[in-house]
Amino acid sequence: MAVPSQETPAVRISTPAGRWILLTTVLGSSMAMLDSTVVNVALPRIGRDLDASLAALQWTVNAYMLTLAGLILLGGSLGDRFGRRKMFVLGVMWFASASLLCGLAPNAGVLIAARALQGIGGALLTPGSLALIQASFHPDDRAKAVGLWSGFGGIGGAVGPFLGGWLVDGPGWRWVFLLNIPLALVCVPVALRHVPESDASSAVPGRDKEPAAARPRRSFDVLGAFLGAVALALVTYALIEARSGSVLVWVTAVVGVAAGVGFVHVERTRSDPMMPPDIFASRQFTAVNLVTLCVYAAFGGFFFLTALQLQVVAGYSPLQAGTALLPTTALMLLFSARSGELAQRIGPRIPLTVGPLLCAVAMLMMLRVGKDAVYVSDVLPALLVMGAGMVTLVAPLTATVLASVDTGRAGLASGINNAAARVGGLLAVAALPVLVGMGPEAYRSADAFDSAFRRAMPLCAGVLVVGAVLAFATVRRPAPDCRRPQCRTHGCVTTPPLEPQRVAAPGKASS
Repeated sequence: MAVPSQETPAVRISTPAGRWILLTTVLGSSMAMLDSTVVNVALPRIGRDLDASLAALQWTVNAYMLTLAGLILLGGSLGDRFGRRKMFVLGVMWFASASLLCGLAPNAGVLIAARALQGIGGALLTPGSLALIQASFHPDDRAKAVGLWSGFGGIGGAVGPFLGGWLVDGPGWRWVFLLNIPLALVCVPVALRHVPESDASSAVPGRDKEPAAARPRRSFDVLGAFLGAVALALVTYALIEARSGSVLVWVTAVVGVAAGVGFVHVERTRSDPMMPPDIFASRQFTAVNLVTLCVYAAFGGFFFLTALQLQVVAGYSPLQAGTALLPTTALMLLFSARSGELAQRIGPRIPLTVGPLLCAVAMLMMLRVGKDAVYVSDVLPALLVMGAGMVTLVAPLTATVLASVDTGRAGLASGINNAAARVGGLLAVAALPVLVGMGPEAYRSADAFDSAFRRAMPLCAGVLVVGAVLAFATVRRPAPDCRRPQCRTHGCVTTPPLEPQRVAAPGKASS
C-alpha cells in the first residue's frame, strides 16, 4: 500500500469520505445522464403544450447536444486550471439553473435557449465529476471508484425514459427538468463540505510546494471551442431548416462549413489545441471514430423517432413509451462488462462488425411497429435485438479507442470519441426528418409520422451497415499491454462511456 503524502490523494473508497465523494459525483453526472435520455419521451406533450413545430422539437434535443458536444473537451481543462471541485460545483449550479428555466419556459424559444445553457453546465460537470474521482481517491481504489461511478450513472441513464414517462403522465413534462433542482440542492452542499479541492498541480509530485505564480499555466483553446460550436450550430440549423430551401439556409450552411475549416486550421496551428490533430495520426483511432459517428448517428435518430412513433402512432402513453425502452438499457447494464471481456479474448473486429449489424436488423424489425402495435410481439423483439447489438459493440468500441493512442492520451481520446458520438446524434436528429420528408406538423398526424418513420428506419439501418463494413475493414487486435477501460458498466444509449484522464502515481511520469 502506498504511503499517503501531500502529493498523493489518499481517500479510500471504503471510508466515509470516499462514500461522500462517490455520492456527489454520481448525483452530479446523473443529472446530465438523465437529461440525455429523458427528454425524448416528453417531446409530444412539449409540442402540444407550447404549440411547437417539429423543428422546435428537434432543437429541444439538439440545443443541449450542441453545446455539450462542442464544449465537453474544454470543460475538462477548465477544472485543471481553476480547480476540479470548483468547476464541478459551478457546472451543477449552472445545470440546475438552466433546468429551472426549462421548467418555467413560456414558449419553445425560451425552452431551446435554456436547453443550450443546460449543455454548457453538462460540459462542466460531466468531465468534472470523473476528474474529481481520479484526483481524490488513492491509486489502488481509482479503478473501482470509476467503475462504481459509471455503473450508477448507467442506472440513471437506464431509468431516464421510464422516469420521464412517469413525470409526463403525472405532474407534467416541466418536472422532467425541475427534478434536477432537488438533486443539485443535495449535490452542491455535499461537494463543498466533503470533496477536497484539486487542480492539475495535485498530480505532480512536489508541485504543491511551488508558489502559484511559478506554476506553468496551460492556455485555453477558446477560439477552437468557439469555432467548433459555431460550425456545429450553423450546420445543424441548415439541416433542420433545409425543407424551406431559403437563401438564409444556404448562407448558413456555407458559413458553418467555413467555421469548420477554421476550426481545423486553428487546431493545427495552436501550440496547445483542444483537439490535437496528431492524435489522428493513428489510422485505427481515426477509423474507430468514424465508426462511432455512424453508429451513434443511427442511435440518435432511432431513439428520437421511436419515442415519438410509440406515442403518436402506436398510441402509447408517455409512461408506456418510456417503459417500453427499458429492455435495451437493462441489457447494456447487465452484460456490457462481459462483452468487454469477450472482446479482449477474441479482439474487437468481430464485435464491432456484428454489433452494428444486429442493431440494423433491430431497426428493420421496428417497421412492424405501427397503429395498435402489441408490445410483446411487435416492439419487444426489436428492442431486445437492439440491446444485444449495443451490448456487443459499446464496450469493444471504447477499448479500441483507448488502445489506439498512447496511454497518457487515453482520457483525451475518450473525450474525442464521446464528442464524436454526440455530434453523430446531433446531425442525425437534424437531418433525418428532412431526408424522410417530415413536415413541420408531422408529429401531429399518425399517418404522416408513420409513413416517415418507415422511411427513416432503413436509412438508420444503412448507416449502421456502413459502420460495420468500416469496422471490419479497419479494426485490428490491439496490443496485449494496452490500457483497458475503467468504465466497464454502461447504460447510456446516446454516447459511449467517458474515460478519465490518467493521473500519474508518485515517482512515475505520465506517458
